[in-house]
Amino acid sequence: MEIIISNSSGVPIYEQIKEQIKVKIVSNELQENELLPSIRALAKDLRCSVITTKNAYEELVKEGYVKNVPSKGFYVAKINKDIALEEQLSKIEELLFKAVTIAKMNHVSKEMLHEMVDILCEEEE
Repeated sequence: MEIIISNSSGVPIYEQIKEQIKVKIVSNELQENELLPSIRALAKDLRCSVITTKNAYEELVKEGYVKNVPSKGFYVAKINKDIALEEQLSKIEELLFKAVTIAKMNHVSKEMLHEMVDILCEEEE
């Protein structure tokens, strides 16, 4: 499972892991009942603390994206994909609102803002 973490993003590593796993679940990259890497294996792969990956998994369990089967591991839970997607879209909308507000305060045109978004989307592909 590919997860990219950044030590300079200002977002806690466990939160980065949690959010990326949620996106993989909502996008069906991870399927219902699929076994996730063990806490130790994920920590080793990401070169981070076992506590960090444990915290990410515990948050995913609390939010209903993952279930913990004792002595077996963590599995993708059955979720309502529409509700999960709506949650992600709401986060995107909130961030875009902040970006637009900053752009307006600095007299950045709508065209320039669109161009920036287009460039960022192309970089991800």
